[in-house]
Amino acid sequence: MPETRGPSIWLVMLALLGTHLAGMGAFLTLPVLAPPIAAELGIPASLAGFNTSLAYGGALLSGPFAQGLLRRHGGIRVSQGCLVVIGIGIALAVLGHPLALIASAVVAGIGHGPLTPAGSHVLAARTPDRIRSLIFSLKQTGVPAGAMLVAAVAPLVGSAFGWRAGVLTIAGFALLLALALQPLRATLDADRDPGATAESPWREALASLALLRTERRLRALTITACCLGIGQFAFFTFFVVWQVETLRTPLVEAGARLALGQVAGIAGRILWALAADRFGARPVLCLLSAGAGLAALGLALGGPGWPAVAVIGLGLAMGATAVGWTGLLLAEIARVAPRGRVGGATSAMGFAMGLTLLVAPSAMSLTIQATGGYAAAFGLCVAAAALAFLVLRAMRD
Repeated sequence: MPETRGPSIWLVMLALLGTHLAGMGAFLTLPVLAPPIAAELGIPASLAGFNTSLAYGGALLSGPFAQGLLRRHGGIRVSQGCLVVIGIGIALAVLGHPLALIASAVVAGIGHGPLTPAGSHVLAARTPDRIRSLIFSLKQTGVPAGAMLVAAVAPLVGSAFGWRAGVLTIAGFALLLALALQPLRATLDADRDPGATAESPWREALASLALLRTERRLRALTITACCLGIGQFAFFTFFVVWQVETLRTPLVEAGARLALGQVAGIAGRILWALAADRFGARPVLCLLSAGAGLAALGLALGGPGWPAVAVIGLGLAMGATAVGWTGLLLAEIARVAPRGRVGGATSAMGFAMGLTLLVAPSAMSLTIQATGGYAAAFGLCVAAAALAFLVLRAMRD
């Protein structure tokens, strides 16, 4: 039964949404400030793409340890620790050296690794079954909302006061969010066991990863997450540059279309969650996979001369499907996870998805370089979405 003492589930959800708002700084702060940073350091701005891979690499190092940390410290304290490490990691970039930029991405990624499992751990104990998908999806709207916040604030501050001020603004936001969570800790971390020493951290990490081998439904959902994550990454990374290079769209206009797609992602997370709470998660995830595949196919077929309304429509479709699935899938992982292992199951999924996103960006970039266009790269997204659809269809409740 969900825990009912303490703050309402809606307040808890809003607090955890805030952690995702701040947490997106780990991935986006340096990329959105790449032009002024690159100009000062004399390095290509295109190298900003490595920030994402390095941040995911950091998350891979810390994510599997989430279950043990949650057991000993509780979800709120772990979230606070994550935000502090993210803030410190982002702030390292102000040292203005290429090695500092590498360290910034890795440290911020390490901070982000346990953040999503911590949120799932807190929500799973308090969310009624009838609104599970909705609550998890509302919490996950912090991801696209955080992306919009970082993309708007960091360049604005950086243009006015220098890129270091932009970096410190986002780092400071993460630290303030960590402090703001403190009043919730006493109640929401009441399930912690500070003296827990039954297993070493390494054994606990391996036990979390072993869930992918022993839990069939969790394995299927993890494969789905990895496949849909490829489309999500491709949309975030290539939608703007595809428009600029293939369609000759002005940069500002192309960025505005991506922002519209993010709005569709926020709306989609809520609408899909409402549908899943009524009709079940698996049919809705199947529909999302099919929609993401069709939208990616449209991008693969797009070319010069396409009307703006068609491109905007594809962006909205990608946002609603390729971006809109995460909260629903996390809620389903919380449902199928073994009792008391929601954090471990979520971190195992995150580890597999992180590995995927270490490989997929390079594969897409190499494909673009080899073919001289974006069609084949978006075609990989179509294939990944098709695999997700097939895995979900074969999955049994």
